[in-house]
Amino acid sequence: MGRRRKGRDISGWLVVDKPAGITSTSLVNKVRWAMDAKKAGHAGTLDPDATGVLAVALGEATKTVPYITDNLKCYTFTVRLGQATNTDDAEGEVVAKSDARPLDEEIKSALGAFVGDIMQIPPKFSAVKIDGERAYKLAREGEDVEIAARPLWVEELVMTDRPDADHVTLEMTCGKGGYVRSIARDLGEALGCHGHVRELRRIWSGPFRVEDGLGLEQIEAMAKTPDLDTYLLPLETALCDLPEVKATPEGATRLRNGNAGMVMANDVDYGDEAWASHDGKPLAVGVYKAGELHPNRVFVWPEA
Repeated sequence: MGRRRKGRDISGWLVVDKPAGITSTSLVNKVRWAMDAKKAGHAGTLDPDATGVLAVALGEATKTVPYITDNLKCYTFTVRLGQATNTDDAEGEVVAKSDARPLDEEIKSALGAFVGDIMQIPPKFSAVKIDGERAYKLAREGEDVEIAARPLWVEELVMTDRPDADHVTLEMTCGKGGYVRSIARDLGEALGCHGHVRELRRIWSGPFRVEDGLGLEQIEAMAKTPDLDTYLLPLETALCDLPEVKATPEGATRLRNGNAGMVMANDVDYGDEAWASHDGKPLAVGVYKAGELHPNRVFVWPEA
């Protein structure tokens, strides 16, 4: 028999305003410790030097992580023009320089090529796997890493500021799997001047907003106290784009056991994905078919 995890059976979402200088995994571990939670995960990695929204899922909320990672996200970032680095951000080694500096109108005109369905090559220093190895590991070992382009949906990319000739600040809303560093690199190439990310901040991710996030110092100050629990958002926050259906008492019992259960639904069509609740608790996510929800994710709650 495996060892039981220590900690509380606590479920929900904690929005963190990630500081620079810490990895997403390390921050999740700090939240798990502070909340004394058995299980924790996050919805979308941020680079160590990036800041902003890191949505941390606790307990049963980890089963809803895909609904956040698949959602739109918004970033604000500053591009350093005139320099390319091997990591496509300020932490890397400068590998190319240019004296060219585009005008504001040239930058705005170039942004259109990065909106809509685009193909993007992730940075060589990224967590993308190549033949089972992380790209960043191969790159650090000096291997010439070649990464295939992958599709990305960019909802919007706009210029918000031009602090000086060497820098431009942009705001991008995009779908799953977007690399801001790649946008900076490719924009610099398109403008004929090179470019890399100088600063990066995620300002929202799905339903989670940075203004609602707790800083690391706040989390540490409230660690292992009931005060921190008050900031926990319910599991179903991640399911805001799905319709809710109400399980009957008999249907709730069946859903808890992973079987299709009877539900009451309005404005839900056959084949739609939905989530079922009973007595105010989320029970499952699944596909609605003829008065029943066929679950693919079941939430397990401790006995009252």
